Amino acid sequence: MSTARTNARKAAVQALYQWQMTGQNLSLIEQQFVNDEWLKDAQKSYFSEIFHGVPEHLQVIDQALAEFVDRPVEAIDPVERAILRIGVYELMFRLNMPYRVVLNESINLAKCFGADGSHRYVNGILDKLAQRLRAIEIKAKSNT
Repeated sequence: MSTARTNARKAAVQALYQWQMTGQNLSLIEQQFVNDEWLKDAQKSYFSEIFHGVPEHLQVIDQALAEFVDRPVEAIDPVERAILRIGVYELMFRLNMPYRVVLNESINLAKCFGADGSHRYVNGILDKLAQRLRAIEIKAKSNT
């Protein structure tokens, strides 16, 4: 995956975290990220897609997460919650992106921003979700 797309995800984690914590208007947060040059080395269009796509599909994303987490979605650490929501968004709405890429990127985001060991938590949940959401892709990979 391109570094620009990885950087877009990193910025999206931070922007979603800010949105989750403050409830600020998405456009205001996005403008702040643009103005402060957080997106200088990021794929801006992908940042925007994720940052607006997660809140737009929040109900279906959180419903999918709720099946696999051990507590209410809102009780998940806010950083992990932002990372999980991005991962679920990509598994559900970016079907052209291989599920392994989604999992690896999410694990790396958790290693970068999450608490010690949070990458294992993120991996466990997204792996179970991938088994359901991408079952055909996973089966096709195992047959090759």
